[in-house]
Amino acid sequence: MGIMTESSRDGGATGARARASDVFISYASPDRAVADAVCAALEQSGVACWVAPRDVMPGEFYGDAIVRAIDAATAVVLVLSEHSATSSHVLREVERASSKRHPVISLRIDTYPMPAGLEYFLNTSQWLDASGSAPDRAFPALVTAVRRIVDRGADASVTAASAVARSTAPLNSLDQAPRAAAQGRRRGLLAASLTAVVLLGAALAVGVRFLGAGHGRAGAAESVAPSMPPTVAPAAFSPPAHSVAVLPFLNMSGDAKQEYFSDGLSEELLNSLTSIRDLHVAARTSSFFFKGKEVDLSEVARKLNVGAVLEGSVRKDGAHVRITAQLIDAVTGFHLWSQTYDRDLKDVLKLQTEIASAVTTALQATLLANAAATIELGGTQKPAAFDAYLRGKTSDLEKPRKENLLGSIAAFDQAISLDPGFAKAYTSKSLAETGFAEYYGLGTETREHFARARAAAQHALDLAPQLGEAHSAYAKVLEDGFLDFGGALSEHERALVLSPNDSGVLLRAGWFFVDIGRADEGVAMAQRGVSLDQLNSRAYRTLAIVLDDAHRHSEAIEAANRALSLNPTDVRQAALRGISLLQMGEMDSAIQSCNTPPLDWESRLCLAIAYDKLHRRPEADAQVASLLSEMGDASAYQFAEIYAQWGDIPKALDWIEKAYRLKDPGVVATKVDEFFGPLRNEPRFQEVVRRLNIPN
Repeated sequence: MGIMTESSRDGGATGARARASDVFISYASPDRAVADAVCAALEQSGVACWVAPRDVMPGEFYGDAIVRAIDAATAVVLVLSEHSATSSHVLREVERASSKRHPVISLRIDTYPMPAGLEYFLNTSQWLDASGSAPDRAFPALVTAVRRIVDRGADASVTAASAVARSTAPLNSLDQAPRAAAQGRRRGLLAASLTAVVLLGAALAVGVRFLGAGHGRAGAAESVAPSMPPTVAPAAFSPPAHSVAVLPFLNMSGDAKQEYFSDGLSEELLNSLTSIRDLHVAARTSSFFFKGKEVDLSEVARKLNVGAVLEGSVRKDGAHVRITAQLIDAVTGFHLWSQTYDRDLKDVLKLQTEIASAVTTALQATLLANAAATIELGGTQKPAAFDAYLRGKTSDLEKPRKENLLGSIAAFDQAISLDPGFAKAYTSKSLAETGFAEYYGLGTETREHFARARAAAQHALDLAPQLGEAHSAYAKVLEDGFLDFGGALSEHERALVLSPNDSGVLLRAGWFFVDIGRADEGVAMAQRGVSLDQLNSRAYRTLAIVLDDAHRHSEAIEAANRALSLNPTDVRQAALRGISLLQMGEMDSAIQSCNTPPLDWESRLCLAIAYDKLHRRPEADAQVASLLSEMGDASAYQFAEIYAQWGDIPKALDWIEKAYRLKDPGVVATKVDEFFGPLRNEPRFQEVVRRLNIPN
């Protein structure tokens, strides 16, 4: 398992005690220099270190090697930094060590606060604090602490905390990590609570990308701390050319109720810039992540990977608006451009064009020849309609609760009644109606909302056939509401041509492409969508679904955990992670991840299958009974999945046929759904697949 030092290979002739896997070194790859030095110091003292990828045997499965190495080790040394604190791989390793009751000795090299998951496993121990000086100054104490644990053996009662406390200066307790502050079917919006973050269990597939230290020299009887190798300077910030983020403009109206207007106008400006093909624009949710936070613009730019930031303020007074905007070079900190505009609201479309033109000029990007027509496409010149539209757009759609979706639909209906030619209002109404039908619709209500969604999308296209988001909305309702997969494919493809930089367009298309069997294309689209919206938990959630449907389960778990780190309060993400764990055969961990109250239908699907696999049939039956009581035939597709996994083929076939008859939105994934493995050779199942007419 671990690396055998020279003394262990020659029978210990030098007298130094070294055996395989004395210590497992956990670190994130940006901290390679420190980890190299730690490994060298320990191996020079006769302590055998195990690091990946150095000690992974050729042909060995990476994840298995990591788990076996942790299990075999006596202790774990954690290089604790911002990089490791935010690494799901490191968290998985620490959790594994804790589950095996291995001491974890942390060498802290910076002051980055601990996230909840890592804090949970380290909150009973202390660390060696090297955050204020060169890490190598702490190496003698580190080596002493490790050797005490190793010499006492794996069953020693001493803990890392007490060993370190006796061998070094006063140490610090772990910081209280700030608690970071959202829906759907299996292919929908699932997020987890803070408890689920902590209970990662085996939820992380350990495809660790560490750069290990070289073989150390054993035989020295005393600890010798080597000099630190030259510190590798962090890579220079080099964002994509012509990249920009639009921060939410400040509401200067003196009325908090006008917040929706400043936020909505900021989003419309962002969308205007997105229509410029040469620009790389961070998506709305990621940009709005910083709303109300005191952050340095250079930090914002680095997190969003953009070279410039557009910010400003909005003062609305009746039908008059004053907008002050400024564009800042995030690399140099210099102002590139600033301007104040006084406009009547009926001129807001032209104002968006003016600002977009100024920004592209300042960034030396190429403005489209018909930029005004593109930016103003599908908009309105009626202030009241625009105001209603913004209220619908900012009605907490990031957490699409039932009442929020209904409120948004009502606002879009008002905008449409005030301006029947407002194509963007029809588009947004379609997406909201589809979301409600898919997540909350029951019985005839579902079909009514899908019908309204289709009519709205078709009306948007009649008004503005070049509006990419309208094609994307139409594709979504065709696939989910009417099982018209050929039509959906054409609409997704058209949306991608018209709006290649729209994160929502990319994520919706990627999801669909994977489900019809075009996995590589779909994953690439979803990854591109996430790259434009890097702080949006829903974007990562969709990516997790796409990866799971593409049978890339370990990567799906990584994406799910990223979604959790961005929004740990939505428990449904845990169920998505549990689904991937089911596919990987990790039933206990799947139950841990899915059994997070309040349980929804996705959690019950997960638990029903996992309990059955563990021969806990009464608990599995209870989940099915609850699902039937809560959802009825609306979960026909999920019942088909459950009974297929239970091995009850006749019932599974009955339910998948019912799902098809009811036009259950889930059936789009039938072609790639691994839960249907036991049904693949059944003629009745094959007939359902044939009738679905899923394009290649």
